[in-house]
Amino acid sequence: MILIYLILIPIVGGGLAWLVSQAPGRNESARSKNLARWIAVIVLLINLGILSWIWLQTLTQPLPESGSGWIYEVNIPWIPQFGIQFHLGMDGLGLLLSLLASFLGIMAIASSWKEIQNKVGFFHFNILWIVAALTGVFLALDLFVFYFFWEMMLVPLYFLIGIWGHENRVYAALKFFIFTQLGGLLMLLSILGLYFVHGLNTGVYTFDYAALIGTTLSPIVAFLLMMGFFVAFAVKLPLVPLHTWLPDAHTEAPTAGSVILAGLVLKAAGFGFIRMLVPLFPGAASKIAPYVMILGVIGILYGAFLAFAQTDLKRLVAYTSISHMGFVILGIFAFNTLALQGAIVIMLAHGISTGALFILVGGLSDRMHTRDLRRMGGLWDTAPRMGRVGLLFALASLGLPGLGNFIGEFLVLLGVYKTSALFAILATLGFIVATVYSLWMVQRIFSGQNKEGWKFPDLDRREVLVMSVLTLAILILGLYPQPVLNTSMH
Repeated sequence: MILIYLILIPIVGGGLAWLVSQAPGRNESARSKNLARWIAVIVLLINLGILSWIWLQTLTQPLPESGSGWIYEVNIPWIPQFGIQFHLGMDGLGLLLSLLASFLGIMAIASSWKEIQNKVGFFHFNILWIVAALTGVFLALDLFVFYFFWEMMLVPLYFLIGIWGHENRVYAALKFFIFTQLGGLLMLLSILGLYFVHGLNTGVYTFDYAALIGTTLSPIVAFLLMMGFFVAFAVKLPLVPLHTWLPDAHTEAPTAGSVILAGLVLKAAGFGFIRMLVPLFPGAASKIAPYVMILGVIGILYGAFLAFAQTDLKRLVAYTSISHMGFVILGIFAFNTLALQGAIVIMLAHGISTGALFILVGGLSDRMHTRDLRRMGGLWDTAPRMGRVGLLFALASLGLPGLGNFIGEFLVLLGVYKTSALFAILATLGFIVATVYSLWMVQRIFSGQNKEGWKFPDLDRREVLVMSVLTLAILILGLYPQPVLNTSMH
């Protein structure tokens, strides 16, 4: 039941956070707002504690094998007449990404402590339900349950952007909703197609992941069904040319929304490629692998060049995500263990480093009321702590050795080189462009002259704590990645 608790705790906690902030006939008080915030933090700390305990168990002693290879597994009949079971299972990858979900959920809440002042209870309700949905995605072993949680995270994300976003939030929220909903519908059609083909072949109609992996499919049917999954995951990743919703969503989202989008939602797509698409359609996936890797290389270079061209700081960081996710798709479709491990490390490191950059951008925007790089400069003297944090995570983004991103990208390039030297060489160019845009970003913000005479408070104690935790995480991942590498292959 521990897997069910990991989903149920944030669902109940979200409802409680919303409930305590709603006094009948009155607006939210300062006390009720803080209570909602603390409930959200405590709930995610409970989840983080449970997941950390499980991880420690996997690292220090072998867990009892269930016979299926899962660390924990639960299977409860849900709608048995249609072959639907509430089937959850945790392996190493699901464990790591569930940890990331609870960890970044806490960081998102802490970074929005002062930013969000209206509908605070409902805001934290949405945050917790997104974390619950993501945890469900990472644990689902029934395709209907997987789709249920996949769609469940869409609505609270829409509310996060549409209610607490910036000027063009409604446009960005609708664009995000339409793109991801269309991709989700294609995946639903493929799930149903796989369900009926398996039923016709075996006489057993089921959505069970393990049963559907062995389904006999003709090459054409396999390709068509795979494409439904592929488009859904490619939109969420996002893979060029299905990426256009991402810069708008990031630009208009509140800080917590950007942290969750970049740090977690994109990782759900990477998880989908690894857990669902490749195992369910191995033959079709191997045939399209060279073309997908081309799109990955295009994404690496395209995202990096467009990042360099931005004048909106938040939009710049958004385009870096497209570039980093290009490395993830390369690692997945290189079809070797080294590259796959690198892709998993990138997903974790990108969640930490880009989440930190979005928190920094949010802090600057709250103080300056602008994200225009052309109006910035010389801020190191005004906010030296912000400058140090910005430099550190810019170096992480460009892949500096000793930080988590370097480990992932290096492993991906080594693995991809075994498959295609050309793709590895082209992807390496992404390192060069990333160095340019990352250092250029720091120079534009913190170096040079403070022409507009900016004066504002530096990071406060809460923000220093958040950034210290994120810094520690990216350093540990960069200096001692072995526990993550061992767990990812469990």
